[in-house]
Amino acid sequence: MLELCSIASGSSGNCICVGSDDHHVLIDAGISGKRIENGLNEVDLKSQDMDGILVTHEHLDHIAGLGVMARRYGLPMYATAGTIEAIKNTPSVGKIDPELFHEIVPQEDFVIGDLTITPIHISHDAADPVAYRIKKGNRTFAVVTDLGNYDDEIVQQLQGLDTLLLEANHDIHMLETGVYPYPLKRRIMGNRGHLSNERSGQLLCELLHDKFGTVVLGHLSKENNYEELAYEAVRLEVTMGDNPYKADDFPMYVAKRNAVSPVIRAE
Repeated sequence: MLELCSIASGSSGNCICVGSDDHHVLIDAGISGKRIENGLNEVDLKSQDMDGILVTHEHLDHIAGLGVMARRYGLPMYATAGTIEAIKNTPSVGKIDPELFHEIVPQEDFVIGDLTITPIHISHDAADPVAYRIKKGNRTFAVVTDLGNYDDEIVQQLQGLDTLLLEANHDIHMLETGVYPYPLKRRIMGNRGHLSNERSGQLLCELLHDKFGTVVLGHLSKENNYEELAYEAVRLEVTMGDNPYKADDFPMYVAKRNAVSPVIRAE
């Protein structure tokens, strides 16, 4: 059995819990330690139950609570060499015991308990960012956010999933006409920025298969998107896309920004 629960997902903070019956990990700790603990409590877990924190990259909406979690619970942290160095140079995180850092390498599997984890290199304006694929037995989940673009290698790495948490960051029209300064708009829409709703749907079209389980849309921009728009835009891309599937063929949810989302399980 694998399960996934979004504690928080959005441009202002991200924390995802993935695990089996016996082992759990957090993917990112971009909200306060108190919010993480309260969120885990809602699904009958505790911070002490976590076997580690998988860090995707060093932006604050992914590491804001990392220092507190490290100092309070002594949780090991897994990240690429570039990300570890960037975290160490982020003053707001505070001092972290260097022995808690475990260096990982994109495309090289590592094991935590009964979970086999594959970091996947992604395109984002950070030191050395990754997404994560997590496997136990014949079940495979993935958490993929903060990518400006995707290529054939990413598509290949994400084949055969049972559950996917996928970024649907912004509506292009809202972003273009919104209040963000022009350089920030260019960054978000660039190849090292974030996936739009449409691009999210297009990537999903390349990953669907007959036994695909659930997709959870995440990392929505507070200013340039909203739940209903992301949901309908991605569904439209799937239904109208060059694939044999329709949006009604599988469950789709939108992860909450400031609340715990339903637990997704695959037996």
